[in-house]
Amino acid sequence: MKKEKNLPDDTIELTHVTKRFGQELVLKEVNLTLERGRVYGIVGNNGSGKTVLMKCICGFLIPTTGVIQVFGSRIGQDVDFPESLGVIIETPGFLTNLTGRKNLEILAGMRRKIGPAEVRKVLEQVGLNPELKKPVANYSLGMLQRLGIAQAIMEDPELLILDEPFNGLDRHGVGEIRALLLELKAEGKTILLASHNEEDIHILCDEVYEMDGGVLRKC
Repeated sequence: MKKEKNLPDDTIELTHVTKRFGQELVLKEVNLTLERGRVYGIVGNNGSGKTVLMKCICGFLIPTTGVIQVFGSRIGQDVDFPESLGVIIETPGFLTNLTGRKNLEILAGMRRKIGPAEVRKVLEQVGLNPELKKPVANYSLGMLQRLGIAQAIMEDPELLILDEPFNGLDRHGVGEIRALLLELKAEGKTILLASHNEEDIHILCDEVYEMDGGVLRKC
């Protein structure tokens, strides 16, 4: 296992988290603790609150009440966004006139944590050719999903939050990305994922939770 960074054992801790949009209560008293080096699954119908929960953990939405801590820091108070986070929520946005490699190099240049060599490596990890000259506008759905996963993992984050990470992938691609996620788990990463595919959940997850009408329950 890769040497762990100096981070708490509990990656995520949610305490009495609710979220309202106007009069609609979307998250209802959610309590959740996720430990390092494990894969957690969330299942539930569309509109059940899964994506809203993930956005709250990432700091993209502020909960109405309750506390969210990631790596010991309170989101929205100590930090706006979690440290060492890779995320796919909804469709990743890229500059469609550029290649996938150029898109990742631009993003990497903003934070200056990795360079071109790491970008090439992560593209190969997700099954994309770093030398491909095709612009993102001409990518298939599966290629776009692989590129989104590459973006999420390229800076070697300790936490991955992945909403339907297998969308658009064929059976071979699903197998490759499942294997990659299990490798990341073996390195000590914490992964929270939502999937409609029971096989994904069964193969990957150590614990599974169901979201139903904003209420989170352990399966």
